[in-house]
Amino acid sequence: MAQTQDAPTVTPAHAEELKKLNDLIKGVKFAMMTTVELDGSLRSRPMATQATEFDGDAWFFTTESAPKVDEVEHDRRVNLSFAGKDDNVWVSMSGTAEVVRDRAKMAELWSPDLKAWFPDGLDQADLALLKVHVDQAEYWDATSNKVAFVAGMLKSIARGESYQPGENKKLDLSATD
Repeated sequence: MAQTQDAPTVTPAHAEELKKLNDLIKGVKFAMMTTVELDGSLRSRPMATQATEFDGDAWFFTTESAPKVDEVEHDRRVNLSFAGKDDNVWVSMSGTAEVVRDRAKMAELWSPDLKAWFPDGLDQADLALLKVHVDQAEYWDATSNKVAFVAGMLKSIARGESYQPGENKKLDLSATD
Protein backbone atom coordinates (compact mmCIF):
# COMPACT_ATOMS: atom_id res chain seq x y z
CA MET A 1 0.00 0.00 0.00
CA ALA A 2 1.38 3.44 -0.94
CA GLN A 3 2.10 5.85 1.84
CA THR A 4 0.55 9.26 1.66
CA GLN A 5 2.73 12.22 2.38
CA ASP A 6 1.33 15.28 4.09
CA ALA A 7 1.66 18.46 2.06
CA PRO A 8 4.27 20.81 3.51
CA THR A 9 2.96 23.72 5.51
CA VAL A 10 3.40 26.96 3.58
CA THR A 11 4.47 29.86 5.74
CA PRO A 12 3.06 33.35 5.04
CA ALA A 13 6.53 34.47 3.86
CA HIS A 14 6.76 31.48 1.51
CA ALA A 15 3.27 32.19 0.14
CA GLU A 16 4.28 35.82 -0.45
CA GLU A 17 7.41 34.70 -2.35
CA LEU A 18 5.35 32.35 -4.53
CA LYS A 19 2.88 35.15 -5.28
CA LYS A 20 5.71 37.52 -6.24
CA LEU A 21 7.20 34.94 -8.62
CA ASN A 22 3.77 34.18 -10.07
CA ASP A 23 3.20 37.90 -10.71
CA LEU A 24 6.62 38.27 -12.36
CA ILE A 25 6.30 35.31 -14.76
CA LYS A 26 2.60 35.61 -15.51
CA GLY A 27 2.15 36.25 -19.21
CA VAL A 28 5.70 35.19 -20.19
CA LYS A 29 4.98 32.79 -23.04
CA PHE A 30 8.31 30.95 -23.11
CA ALA A 31 10.94 29.97 -20.60
CA MET A 32 14.42 28.74 -21.38
CA MET A 33 14.89 25.34 -19.76
CA THR A 34 18.45 24.21 -19.11
CA THR A 35 19.15 20.52 -18.51
CA VAL A 36 22.33 18.55 -17.92
CA GLU A 37 23.27 16.38 -20.90
CA LEU A 38 24.59 12.85 -20.43
CA ASP A 39 28.18 14.12 -20.87
CA GLY A 40 27.67 16.78 -18.17
CA SER A 41 27.35 19.74 -20.52
CA LEU A 42 24.42 22.14 -20.23
CA ARG A 43 21.72 22.47 -22.87
CA SER A 44 19.00 25.11 -23.05
CA ARG A 45 15.89 25.28 -25.14
CA PRO A 46 12.69 27.37 -25.20
CA MET A 47 9.65 25.77 -23.62
CA ALA A 48 6.06 27.04 -23.83
CA THR A 49 4.82 28.03 -20.40
CA GLN A 50 1.42 26.96 -19.12
CA ALA A 51 -1.21 29.52 -18.14
CA THR A 52 -1.46 28.23 -14.58
CA GLU A 53 -0.72 29.87 -11.28
CA PHE A 54 2.84 29.18 -10.15
CA ASP A 55 2.65 27.32 -6.83
CA GLY A 56 6.24 26.12 -6.62
CA ASP A 57 5.91 23.74 -9.57
CA ALA A 58 6.21 24.65 -13.24
CA TRP A 59 4.74 22.40 -15.93
CA PHE A 60 5.77 21.88 -19.55
CA PHE A 61 4.49 19.59 -22.29
CA THR A 62 6.98 17.40 -24.15
CA THR A 63 7.24 14.08 -25.94
CA GLU A 64 8.76 11.05 -24.25
CA SER A 65 11.21 10.71 -27.16
CA ALA A 66 12.63 14.23 -26.69
CA PRO A 67 16.32 14.36 -25.62
CA LYS A 68 15.38 16.49 -22.60
CA VAL A 69 13.44 13.53 -21.18
CA ASP A 70 16.58 11.35 -21.24
CA GLU A 71 18.55 14.21 -19.73
CA VAL A 72 16.05 14.72 -16.90
CA GLU A 73 15.90 11.01 -16.19
CA HIS A 74 19.72 10.97 -15.95
CA ASP A 75 20.10 14.20 -13.92
CA ARG A 76 16.96 15.83 -12.54
CA ARG A 77 18.58 19.27 -11.98
CA VAL A 78 17.20 21.99 -14.26
CA ASN A 79 17.11 25.75 -14.53
CA LEU A 80 14.30 27.87 -15.91
CA SER A 81 14.88 31.43 -17.14
CA PHE A 82 12.07 33.89 -17.81
CA ALA A 83 12.38 37.35 -19.35
CA GLY A 84 9.49 39.79 -19.60
CA LYS A 85 9.33 41.11 -23.16
CA ASP A 86 9.15 44.84 -22.48
CA ASP A 87 9.02 45.27 -18.74
CA ASN A 88 12.59 44.81 -17.40
CA VAL A 89 11.82 41.63 -15.45
CA TRP A 90 14.09 38.60 -15.30
CA VAL A 91 13.55 35.44 -13.26
CA SER A 92 15.80 32.42 -12.82
CA MET A 93 14.50 29.30 -11.08
CA SER A 94 16.34 26.08 -10.31
CA GLY A 95 15.00 22.80 -9.08
CA THR A 96 14.35 19.20 -10.00
CA ALA A 97 12.33 17.86 -12.90
CA GLU A 98 10.40 14.67 -13.36
CA VAL A 99 8.52 13.14 -16.25
CA VAL A 100 4.77 12.89 -15.57
CA ARG A 101 2.49 10.73 -17.68
CA ASP A 102 -0.78 11.60 -15.94
CA ARG A 103 -3.43 12.09 -18.65
CA ALA A 104 -5.80 13.89 -16.25
CA LYS A 105 -3.08 16.46 -15.48
CA MET A 106 -2.41 16.85 -19.20
CA ALA A 107 -6.10 17.52 -19.83
CA GLU A 108 -6.12 20.08 -17.02
CA LEU A 109 -3.12 21.96 -18.48
CA TRP A 110 -3.89 21.57 -22.18
CA SER A 111 -4.53 24.63 -24.34
CA PRO A 112 -5.30 24.77 -28.09
CA ASP A 113 -2.03 26.66 -28.76
CA LEU A 114 -0.11 23.49 -27.95
CA LYS A 115 -1.37 21.84 -31.17
CA ALA A 116 1.43 23.74 -32.94
CA TRP A 117 3.91 21.31 -31.31
CA PHE A 118 1.62 18.37 -30.67
CA PRO A 119 -0.71 18.07 -33.72
CA ASP A 120 -2.58 15.07 -32.32
CA GLY A 121 -3.33 16.97 -29.12
CA LEU A 122 -4.04 14.90 -26.05
CA ASP A 123 -4.33 11.83 -28.31
CA GLN A 124 -0.60 11.95 -29.07
CA ALA A 125 0.71 8.61 -27.80
CA ASP A 126 4.08 9.80 -26.47
CA LEU A 127 2.80 13.02 -24.91
CA ALA A 128 4.22 13.70 -21.45
CA LEU A 129 4.71 16.51 -18.97
CA LEU A 130 7.84 17.78 -17.33
CA LYS A 131 7.12 18.93 -13.79
CA VAL A 132 9.79 21.20 -12.35
CA HIS A 133 9.73 21.56 -8.59
CA VAL A 134 11.47 24.87 -7.92
CA ASP A 135 13.81 24.99 -4.92
CA GLN A 136 15.64 28.27 -5.56
CA ALA A 137 14.77 31.42 -7.48
CA GLU A 138 16.23 34.82 -8.11
CA TYR A 139 14.57 37.77 -9.74
CA TRP A 140 15.40 41.22 -10.99
CA ASP A 141 12.43 43.56 -11.19
CA ALA A 142 13.04 47.01 -12.63
CA THR A 143 9.48 47.73 -13.72
CA SER A 144 8.72 50.62 -11.39
CA ASN A 145 8.95 53.34 -14.02
CA LYS A 146 10.55 53.16 -17.47
CA VAL A 147 11.46 56.86 -17.44
CA ALA A 148 13.12 56.43 -14.04
CA PHE A 149 14.90 53.33 -15.37
CA VAL A 150 16.43 55.23 -18.30
CA ALA A 151 17.19 58.29 -16.15
CA GLY A 152 18.90 56.08 -13.58
CA MET A 153 21.04 54.46 -16.26
CA LEU A 154 22.08 57.82 -17.68
CA LYS A 155 22.84 59.13 -14.19
CA SER A 156 25.04 56.13 -13.39
CA ILE A 157 26.91 56.53 -16.68
CA ALA A 158 27.50 60.23 -16.00
CA ARG A 159 28.78 59.47 -12.49
CA GLY A 160 30.83 56.46 -13.56
CA GLU A 161 28.92 54.24 -11.14
CA SER A 162 27.34 50.84 -11.54
CA TYR A 163 23.59 51.04 -12.08
CA GLN A 164 21.46 49.00 -9.67
CA PRO A 165 17.88 49.18 -10.96
CA GLY A 166 14.80 47.95 -9.15
CA GLU A 167 14.65 44.97 -6.87
CA ASN A 168 16.88 41.89 -6.85
CA LYS A 169 16.19 39.03 -4.46
CA LYS A 170 17.18 35.40 -4.00
CA LEU A 171 14.48 33.06 -2.70
CA ASP A 172 14.77 29.66 -1.04
CA LEU A 173 11.53 27.91 -1.89
CA SER A 174 12.56 24.61 -0.35
CA ALA A 175 12.11 25.98 3.19
CA THR A 176 8.71 25.31 4.71
CA ASP A 177 7.50 24.78 8.27
